[in-house]
Amino acid sequence: MDVSLSAVTKVYRGGTRVLDGLDLEIGEGMLGLLGANGAGKTTLMRLLTTVLKPTSGRIAVGGHDLSTRSGVHAVKRMLGYLPQELSLYPELTGAEFLDYVALLKGIGDRAERRRQTDDLLEQVGMRQHAKQRIGDYSGGMKRRIGIAQALLGDPELLVVDEPTAGLAPQERMRFRALLAGLSGVRIVILSTHILDDVAQSCPNVAVLGDGKVAYHGSTAGLTSAASGRTYLVPPGRPVPPDSTVVNAVAGPEGTEYRVISENPVPGARQVEPSLEDGYAALVRNSSDKMAVN
Repeated sequence: MDVSLSAVTKVYRGGTRVLDGLDLEIGEGMLGLLGANGAGKTTLMRLLTTVLKPTSGRIAVGGHDLSTRSGVHAVKRMLGYLPQELSLYPELTGAEFLDYVALLKGIGDRAERRRQTDDLLEQVGMRQHAKQRIGDYSGGMKRRIGIAQALLGDPELLVVDEPTAGLAPQERMRFRALLAGLSGVRIVILSTHILDDVAQSCPNVAVLGDGKVAYHGSTAGLTSAASGRTYLVPPGRPVPPDSTVVNAVAGPEGTEYRVISENPVPGARQVEPSLEDGYAALVRNSSDKMAVN
């Protein structure tokens, strides 16, 4: 099972070019999808889930060409999708909602729907809430029902968009562990702005920028982009004007800055980089190249 995008371009009405000749090969496992707002992450996911068609280029999922009607039908049968905003029916119980979605996915046999619904409710830790109305669920409970509906039919490709946004830390950890446990036998694509979710659960990452793939490889490889360039600037020390500030922490003695710099920073301590540092270094390098060009 693999996903292949070759020279994919998407231009919206009015001439806005979101993807520009994008090439990407995705294999089994969990892939984190990163990029700034407007980088094309949502467009890419909508293309993969057959919601949109590319302006040009080729997309194949499991060998099925999405430019053909038969290819689209085949991919829909192997697809699970959790959008950032999933339309739920607050008057239905969790079990009733999953049964309804299973019908929409073509699972006609009632006993099979019941089996899958029960199994998934158990898997996402929602069995005890199966007969509770969705309108009474917490945000985390709704996300868990969302991933359960995406897993109906045992999809080979699972696409999830910002699944932990707005969740409490404990729910985020639970959700990350759930997604990581699903990735062994399928492709899971996790699109998020929360780099810690990627650092904790995704062995590979793709970063979009300017309509193309700015980086595709191991998460550790992206982190290492900031090796030897990450510094902690203590309170009272100046932040070099040519550095990139990754974050700042206020303390009783002042503000400590974490920065990316090409040159040694006087009075600062060099530290091991995080994924956030590597991402900042990648963005910095890309901006420098654009400035030169």
